[in-house]
Amino acid sequence: MTARLDCLRAPGPVAIDGDLSKPAWRAAAWSPPFVDMVDGRPATQGTRAACLWDDRALYVAFDVEERDLAASADPPGGLVFQENDVEILIDGGDCYYEFELNALGVTYEAFFIWRDAHRRGGRLDLPEFDLMARDAYGFAGDHDRTGEHFWRGTHPRGPRWAFRDWRLAGLEVAVRLDGTLNDPSDVDRGWTAEVALPWAGLRHLAGPRPLPPRPGDEWRVFLGRFQRQINAGRPVLPHPASVVAPHGMYDTHRPELWPVLTLRSA
Repeated sequence: MTARLDCLRAPGPVAIDGDLSKPAWRAAAWSPPFVDMVDGRPATQGTRAACLWDDRALYVAFDVEERDLAASADPPGGLVFQENDVEILIDGGDCYYEFELNALGVTYEAFFIWRDAHRRGGRLDLPEFDLMARDAYGFAGDHDRTGEHFWRGTHPRGPRWAFRDWRLAGLEVAVRLDGTLNDPSDVDRGWTAEVALPWAGLRHLAGPRPLPPRPGDEWRVFLGRFQRQINAGRPVLPHPASVVAPHGMYDTHRPELWPVLTLRSA
């Protein structure tokens, strides 16, 4: 069954500063606690998310329990999910956007286009998605990174082109820490994150939906968290992942399994 979340219209301007005690977030419709992405078991540490919207942007907030705050300014390969992070993925039918954020405010972005939709004369045949001019590579899914599966993939629709140098125009991000970063000698409470994703920057994902959007519009949006854990000096692999509703598999890149976000007027 598809999970559904309500996204209330913001009562006024939303200042992106990482402070979730603002009245708008206190009145928002918060998700239930995240669960394990594969089997739906309770996550080892708590995470919740909420969304707001107005004519300018989609706003996403995360409240993250983290007993040992850890993050680096330069994650391995620039891949924020190799450490502890929160993630937002937004579906656009023939394409989708990925955003990752750690507790230092370091971000990772990528834009994915299904190969069967990346064709000459199509709506995504644009200079910003020129395979020869951009940092683009073939991608199949979270578990398809070696051998022939890297190119073919296990998703029924097949592989995607991933544009790793694509950036969402006007993106705003802020985090706040409740604890000491990169100090394993104490116990931390966690961190909060606030993200503004302007609708203008999401235009390739809108399809037939109007921008600015209207109450009742629906968007498929992934809200999740990856958590780096160490056991006996070695990282636990794959990294534990928690989400709003389980996927039944270890793969975030399944838009058909993401929750449906419904924009509400109040």
